[in-house]
Amino acid sequence: MATIQEKIEFLKKSQEKIKLGGGEKRIEKQHAQGKMTARERIEKLLDPGTFVELDQFVRHRCVNFGMDTKELPGEGVVTGYGTVDGRLVYVFAQDFTVEGGSLGEMHAAKIVKVQDLALKMGAPLIGINDSGGARIQEAVDALAGYGKIFFRNTIASGVIPQISAIMGPCAGGAVYSPALTDFIYMVKNTSQMFITGPQVIKSVTAEEVTAEELGGAMTHNSVSGVAHFAAENEDDCIRQIRYLLSFLPSNNMETAPVIDTGDSPMRMDPGLNTLLPDNPNMPYNMLDVIAKIVDNGEYYQVLEHYAKNIITCFARFDGQSVGIIANQPSVMAGCLDVNASDKAARFIRMCDCFNIPLVNLVDVPGFLPGTNQEYGGIIRHGAKMLYAYSEATVPKITVITRKAYGGSYLAMCSQDLGADQVLAWPSAEIAVMGPAGAANIIFKGDPDAKAKTEKYVEEFATPYKAAERGFVDQVIEPAETRPRIISALNMLASKREARPAKKHGNIPL
Repeated sequence: MATIQEKIEFLKKSQEKIKLGGGEKRIEKQHAQGKMTARERIEKLLDPGTFVELDQFVRHRCVNFGMDTKELPGEGVVTGYGTVDGRLVYVFAQDFTVEGGSLGEMHAAKIVKVQDLALKMGAPLIGINDSGGARIQEAVDALAGYGKIFFRNTIASGVIPQISAIMGPCAGGAVYSPALTDFIYMVKNTSQMFITGPQVIKSVTAEEVTAEELGGAMTHNSVSGVAHFAAENEDDCIRQIRYLLSFLPSNNMETAPVIDTGDSPMRMDPGLNTLLPDNPNMPYNMLDVIAKIVDNGEYYQVLEHYAKNIITCFARFDGQSVGIIANQPSVMAGCLDVNASDKAARFIRMCDCFNIPLVNLVDVPGFLPGTNQEYGGIIRHGAKMLYAYSEATVPKITVITRKAYGGSYLAMCSQDLGADQVLAWPSAEIAVMGPAGAANIIFKGDPDAKAKTEKYVEEFATPYKAAERGFVDQVIEPAETRPRIISALNMLASKREARPAKKHGNIPL
């Protein structure tokens, strides 16, 4: 009979074997592709020495197709918990060195366990995907595993932040778990996502496309909008995930951590007074405005490469995390279109889920005209923004820098959609449509049309008509934008607003 010491030695040897995953050769192959192993990724992501692994000894139960003779250390996925900047997080990382990281019944059970724990504990969940997909030998058991994961992704949505990092292949049904989470990171040149791969596409449609063109990081960051962030390499990806977590609370019952940024809340920036061109049809870069008003000029763009006519980003005001939605006049004149509406609506809802106040910077001439937009459903997509802003109960502050016309004025969070404070620069133009166009309709056929149009533009291309009606709370000097926003955020800190009891609304998806 084995002694206690022999049993302890057996434990240590078993753990060492499991930690080697698919073995040295496969680890070397992983490194040769510019990829870390599952354990290396977790160690990099979490604070040093905090990772606690769960379910190390889990084994598959499949006996078909010779699987009964296969030993798969850790069942091809490493799961557990630890801390990021001292805050509890749960994590799973698929291990490509073990059977290509394929997902079987027990692999899924390990992921499901940390999903359940994260939800119970109110802690963020980070999933690192690097997998060949469903383990075909396990057939419907593998599919059922995916279904269980999807169900928990959905139940946890809006309760805890869920972050997916794609660090290798992610194909077929596997892509839907990341798609159900709040944020997706992809690594350039080493990660792909697609429902059907290049070979299947070629056999069905005769299209020839590479894996990178079809589902690479920049495809999903700039063309499809499926992924929110692109990383240069895995180190950069992990650094960005840690940075993102600093803007988020651990769950929907908390607020994001307040950080001492050392930037004075009373700081004014005279450069804002001269940033806008005198000609209202000339573009400028809204990112310059953001950099001048947020703490230390620091912001983190979400979907930076997609629908660039609108900006969505995290930033801080006096250390407090906020979500900024801003029109970008230097791209498509800042018009709202199908993709911009989707991008903004999802970001608004995410911020509202996690008690992150919204700051809206408005310079919008309208919704983009054209048959492409109408046929693409701009009415339905634009309605998502109206819905998201109206539904959101977090503090909402709107700053109108220049144009705010028609339905797009409302869609950028007007007072009527629940903005708690509306500030306007003296350059703001709030109207049903561009004043020159409106004057053409009003004074059509009038012999004195030119003079009347000039007078109309002078009177209506301003924030003062809206201010007279109480739709603008303050007309402010651009230089004082930062302290005014911070004052409004402090005033709104105790905001409490309820919506009628219901199962859930029916957003125009």
